Amino acid sequence: MFHKEGAKIILIATVIVTAWILLADAFISLVWLKMTVQTIGLLFLILILQFFRNPKRNTPIDDNHIIAPVDGKVVVIEEVFEPEYFKDKRLQVSIFMSPINVHVTRYASNGKINFSKYHPGKYLVAWHPKASTENERTTVVIENRIFGEILYRQIAGALARRIVNYAQEGMQVVQGTDAGFIKFGSRVDLFLPLGTKIKVTLNQTVKGGETVVAEK
Repeated sequence: MFHKEGAKIILIATVIVTAWILLADAFISLVWLKMTVQTIGLLFLILILQFFRNPKRNTPIDDNHIIAPVDGKVVVIEEVFEPEYFKDKRLQVSIFMSPINVHVTRYASNGKINFSKYHPGKYLVAWHPKASTENERTTVVIENRIFGEILYRQIAGALARRIVNYAQEGMQVVQGTDAGFIKFGSRVDLFLPLGTKIKVTLNQTVKGGETVVAEK
């Protein structure tokens, strides 16, 4: 199953690779060279397909916990000052996605969207300390009946050039459902209330829509 955001790119890549293979077959006489060129084309198409995959996840829907919004590795767990929306201290959990991870963003909790804003910006590497405030990003706040307001931020990285965000203010959203997509690598930051019990550790690999990140 592939994400709808990849439909156009997958179609274009398929056409290009098909033409590449047919041209190689028509104009390259050396068998080993022909096979090499055709294999390169197929590998390129496979990379595109795996990037836009959208596997089904069994989300443990529960207002008492926060799930990982994306696949990747936990790179930050710390108390920070959140300057854009809360303007106070929060617990930040950041998940870094490599180009080979699934890049679907999923809602980390049930609730109402109270805030959704896009910010143009730079394309620093996603693990850079200033990426959260200087890179292209979107900020979304969900009001959950147990946690109150939680914030997640989609952040573009050095390779990412498009963030897709489906959250609109006033929407009621369901934990684990499709919240957007980040094309070609980056990270997502979660900002949770102080006192929240964090259930993941640094460098832990998490699955979007399945791994419990925090609970009350």
